[in-house]
Amino acid sequence: MAPRILCVGIPVRDLTFRVETVPERGSKANASHFAEICGGNALNAAIAIARLGGRVSFAGPMGDARETSSGFILERMAQEGIETTHIVRMADLATPVSAIMIEPSGERTLTIYRDPGLWNVKLPDAGELLADCQAVLVESRCAAFCTEVCVEARRRGIAVVVGVDRALALTDGLLTTASHLLFASAQLQETTGVADDGEALRHLSRLTPAFLAATRGPRGTIWLNETGELDETPAFPVEAIDTLGAGDVFHGAFTLHLSEGGDVREALRFAAAAAALKCTRHGGGLAAPQRLEIEEFLRGYRELTLNAPPRL
Repeated sequence: MAPRILCVGIPVRDLTFRVETVPERGSKANASHFAEICGGNALNAAIAIARLGGRVSFAGPMGDARETSSGFILERMAQEGIETTHIVRMADLATPVSAIMIEPSGERTLTIYRDPGLWNVKLPDAGELLADCQAVLVESRCAAFCTEVCVEARRRGIAVVVGVDRALALTDGLLTTASHLLFASAQLQETTGVADDGEALRHLSRLTPAFLAATRGPRGTIWLNETGELDETPAFPVEAIDTLGAGDVFHGAFTLHLSEGGDVREALRFAAAAAALKCTRHGGGLAAPQRLEIEEFLRGYRELTLNAPPRL
């Protein structure tokens, strides 16, 4: 049976605009395309996991049952086969909404509103959340309401993967609770105050027993192996047209492959392929690939590498 993964985070309603360039302050710009999609780090990862064959349940806060954004998101979660039983509706609060501008290079600029009251959510009982669960994937900003669940997961021997897209305090509970910490490069350096990714990872390894990695977009992923040495997983070269959600798709694919019994090297390569394919199409997390697409992509890449002429 496919592994079941619990994703914890805060869903977002994304309004996306394709623009030739981000407008200067105080100016206007016309968009060539508009789309309304669902997003948020953990939700994008959950969509990726579901499309890659995993069973996904989602836990976290959402706005009042009367507001429209939550209904929009829940409908799309149902379409993806994501279990929503553990989502907590917060009376009189708004589900987060973001406005995102995407340039032809795929780079995105966004602004987001999250109701501060959402962080006061009380998740369901940890035993209920973790039943039949092989892994937990959480957003780094959700430590205030998910650390206890993560502690219980680790007590049960369940992997806890944290996708870090913001600077962490060195006292953050998730830093020592997680089994795997996947940083974005900028946030790794901001967290440690160290400008070199490799040195920043070594610095963190003295503070946490977790597996540590930093994603660097087209420069691939740098990570510490089981002997404490730096290793790298290259990114797959693709023509990127939309990077929105690529890191989240990476986190979801990594977590699923790990829960299927793959080692971290295999999981990182699988995740790199998933993120690369996502970047070749518009749609944020909703552009996450299917399992067959990744398998064909990796097969084609292997054949291309094997048939390449030798270097002189």
